[in-house]
Amino acid sequence: MAMNPYLDIVLRCAGVYLFMVIAIRIFGKKELSQLSTTDLVFLVLISNSVQNAMVGPNVSLTGGVLAASVLFSLNYLLKVWMYRSGTIKELIEGKPVILISDGKVDIANLHNESIGMDELEEAIREHGIESYKKVRLAILEVDGNISVISGEANTLRQSRYKHRRKQKNLINK
Repeated sequence: MAMNPYLDIVLRCAGVYLFMVIAIRIFGKKELSQLSTTDLVFLVLISNSVQNAMVGPNVSLTGGVLAASVLFSLNYLLKVWMYRSGTIKELIEGKPVILISDGKVDIANLHNESIGMDELEEAIREHGIESYKKVRLAILEVDGNISVISGEANTLRQSRYKHRRKQKNLINK
């Protein structure tokens, strides 16, 4: 007995979507903050390679629209689920990781997140801070950015470092 071709597309899309969410989670949040040229090429090739896995032999407009609709729906439902459940959100996105606390570098966390001391120091210098010893708090956020808080209690300054690209957003408090 043959399966309904449209149900086949729905199931294929759901499988590919689930695989991609898990694969991105496994490869880590550090990779998500900024796309390099190789990351962009990788995404284009991945999308091309999974296209046939999602629609199979159905290359009709209806099949393509159905596949896109399934992906949009799954993405929306996953975001709602993450919003309602902190456990699911943490499972999919991870948690922020403290890299520096009161001028002390957490070497174990740097190692676990595959961040070199040179990269951490670069993030700190990007915000005009000459030494990690002057950093009150540096955190690898779930989106891959490194947030840095420096200064005395009454003159705190927070900034975010975009991994791989030299951009900064300064928020003075």
